[in-house]
Amino acid sequence: MSGSRHNVDHASDGPPPDTTTDGEQALTPETAALSVDGLSKTFGSGEDKVTAVDDVSFTVEPGEVVGLLGPNGAGKTTTIKSILGLVLPDEGDVRIQGVDVADRPRRAYEHVDAMLEGARNDYWRLTVRENLRYFAAIRGNDPDTLDDRHTELLEAFDIAEEADTEVRDLSRGMKQKVSLASVLAGDVSVAFLDEPTLGLDVESSLTLQRELVRLVEERELTLFVSSHDMDVIEAVCDRVIIMNQGRIVVDDTVANLLDGFETTGYRITARGLDEPTLADLQDRFELSAVERLDGRVRFEVAADSATFYRLTDALEAADVELGGVETVQPDLAEAFLEVTGNGDSLANGATGGTDQ
Repeated sequence: MSGSRHNVDHASDGPPPDTTTDGEQALTPETAALSVDGLSKTFGSGEDKVTAVDDVSFTVEPGEVVGLLGPNGAGKTTTIKSILGLVLPDEGDVRIQGVDVADRPRRAYEHVDAMLEGARNDYWRLTVRENLRYFAAIRGNDPDTLDDRHTELLEAFDIAEEADTEVRDLSRGMKQKVSLASVLAGDVSVAFLDEPTLGLDVESSLTLQRELVRLVEERELTLFVSSHDMDVIEAVCDRVIIMNQGRIVVDDTVANLLDGFETTGYRITARGLDEPTLADLQDRFELSAVERLDGRVRFEVAADSATFYRLTDALEAADVELGGVETVQPDLAEAFLEVTGNGDSLANGATGGTDQ
């Protein structure tokens, strides 16, 4: 793996090397919490050759929370495992805290931990607290000095009452909480969380989201989160990377991704809307979430301004009385479907990938 590549004209009138136009320090592979450059991985050979990851590059700032999204087979798992050294990539540079993982893996992964979906992330014959102490110890920490942190984690994830219970005797959701607490039990600066809310009920998922936000702020953690739970990504992530067919098709902030919608959702309540008129509107405007409520009909529609006014004109022409109109903001799930629903053009002919 090679170092960073810069071509800077020191005699130019621009900002000094490695700074932005406003004088701030520019993010480089050496200063980034995570830097991935040209990562590629194929499996098989000949006609059976499959490209799982195809020239993937990105950087993550210290303290940033990045969500990794993509449909099944997009290459997310292979990307994460390649970063963590669990899969050997065919090409690409990976640096963690400026350290090249190929040249100095022990140093690069010194303050890195991960919770991977489908992996047994804890020792089931140890108690909950023993797991936290063990994983802190293998990070090089003295677990006795971290008792307060471990107690805080147990309470934050609502597993304090099970502190002396062997993990094998816990429910799936409880085991998931222990796995997350174990990742955060030592001095970790970069953490990878793959499906962190898997198996959790709604209340536990919300608790986890709040605690992740708090821990990121308090400990300046850098998080790389892969999840199918869009609520989690939207709640905790600063930025989203979306992969499709082995390539990155979107890399932007959550806010920018949602603001990029050309259409807006509307929730409309109408009186006097009979079945034939409703059927006609459904054909012309693709109504959704249709509900009948005591002589009223409520429905949702995604429309730009011109389409919205055509819809209201159609309602007026049919002598339908508008009872109310609400704007429904698009969420990350809708943005994800819009981006990945046209994968062939977005991926620009990328070879079909699969998470191996």
